[in-house]
Amino acid sequence: MQSEARWGAVFSIAFTISALITAELLPVSVLTPMASGLSVSEGLAGQSLTATAFVAIFASLMMTRVTKGIDRRVVVMAMTAVMVLSNVLVAAAPNFVALMLGRLLLGISLGGFWSMAASLTMRLVPEEDVPRALSIVFGGVSVSLVIAAPIGTMLEAALSWRAAFWFAVLVGVIALLWQWRTLPSLPAPDDAPTGVWPVTKRPGVAMAMLCVLLSFAGQFAFFTYMRPFLEQQAHCDVTELTTLLLIFGVANFIGTSASSRVLGKKLVTTLMLAPFSLVVWALALMFFATSPVTAGVLLVPWGLSFAVVPVGWSTWITRNVPDDAENAGGLQVATIQLANTAGAAIGGVALESGGVAAPLVVAAVVLFIAGALVWRFLPRS
Repeated sequence: MQSEARWGAVFSIAFTISALITAELLPVSVLTPMASGLSVSEGLAGQSLTATAFVAIFASLMMTRVTKGIDRRVVVMAMTAVMVLSNVLVAAAPNFVALMLGRLLLGISLGGFWSMAASLTMRLVPEEDVPRALSIVFGGVSVSLVIAAPIGTMLEAALSWRAAFWFAVLVGVIALLWQWRTLPSLPAPDDAPTGVWPVTKRPGVAMAMLCVLLSFAGQFAFFTYMRPFLEQQAHCDVTELTTLLLIFGVANFIGTSASSRVLGKKLVTTLMLAPFSLVVWALALMFFATSPVTAGVLLVPWGLSFAVVPVGWSTWITRNVPDDAENAGGLQVATIQLANTAGAAIGGVALESGGVAAPLVVAAVVLFIAGALVWRFLPRS
């Protein structure tokens, strides 16, 4: 840890995470025109998220070993440069294959960078400032959920779906320059990495990762295909769609900002109640979201409820695996990306076979199982 806080570097990490997740989620907001422009179905276009998450799984698991002995400043900047390249490829993609190549490169950057984010942040500030620094970094995730969807739809409406990814290129370049100016040298840890698998043998970790997997898979089974649902069942035009996605993002940001108060007192109970509440809102959306107004009203509690999930599980990891942050972070990121892959894939199959409301059915079932496992197997202290 630093004797003096490097807040500029901390904010550069938060900004880069926001840029990465924004790029990862952009297909959600431009799914319909992107599919049309590349002459593929919406279900197939949605697999661009699956591809990114799939590669991120392996990148997060392997990054600590592959980069052994390399200054973390160099690693972080290299991963950001890969993000910029990936968005250039997607923005200029002449066909679906080229787009998928760019999305695969994004997976390398996303998994590699995010898996190290928490451990690097802890090295940039004194010990007493670590909680504040981590909250800033986690805030980058919430910011991306606020801006990704509305920016994507606005740029697509004003210019084209490709403009959304050129915007991501610009953001990535800013992130890279910010890192270059603020990140100090961060030598790789002296001790040889043990890998992520020994972490799973610690008490409760394997079950916690299963709950993480199901919670995120349920979320992404619907979130990936939110635009077709809002367009076809809630009858939203582009302006209304942008507004609803912004409402969802703001609700998520508010939930993230307020989550520390709840998580500090009843962590496991909150991790149990969050997926159960999402089941309720999924069913409500399926039956009652027949107009932009009702859809907007129901997306607010969905965004608030899911907000505690990523912050809550990150908090659980820091409390239960405090001595191996880099490998524990890699395991958690791999689990989340596997969940995103599975959720988007299953949701896409449901969309193709059962219509725009079918992903909500999948989400409700998976989230109910997640809540039940937390209730049954994780001790509430």
